[in-house]
Amino acid sequence: MPSFVILEKCDGCKGQDKTACQYICPNDLMVLDKETMKAYNRDPQMCWECYNCVKICPQQAVDVRGYADFVPLGASVVPLRSSDSIMWTVKFRNGTIKRFKFPIRTTPEGSAEPSGGWPDGPDDINGQALFTEPESLGIPEVPTLKK
Repeated sequence: MPSFVILEKCDGCKGQDKTACQYICPNDLMVLDKETMKAYNRDPQMCWECYNCVKICPQQAVDVRGYADFVPLGASVVPLRSSDSIMWTVKFRNGTIKRFKFPIRTTPEGSAEPSGGWPDGPDDINGQALFTEPESLGIPEVPTLKK
């Protein structure tokens, strides 16, 4: 089900030029209404249901209506994101609450190495080798078609 914004909770990320949900949405669906300073999903039918906006919202103002087989009859799944993990709170329809914490980083924030530790790949963008090849394949040279 597509994401939606709980307007009572949304603070528009405190008036910044771009909200967290706008920044993270892979389909550019989340928009900030400049008059109300509230975010909204401008085209729910195009939502990928990736939960990115739900997980990143600092106010927990974005939610996704669960499917009947996944979250039946009043149950809910709510993520709470911190800088190094996500705490998922699952409320079952009988009232039982379970919490699961999962790490979201394997390196300290801001320390990720863009090349992943691999030496620079081939300079030829039209070449048949990928960025880390042939080193990541453990071979001296990538087999290519010869002209």
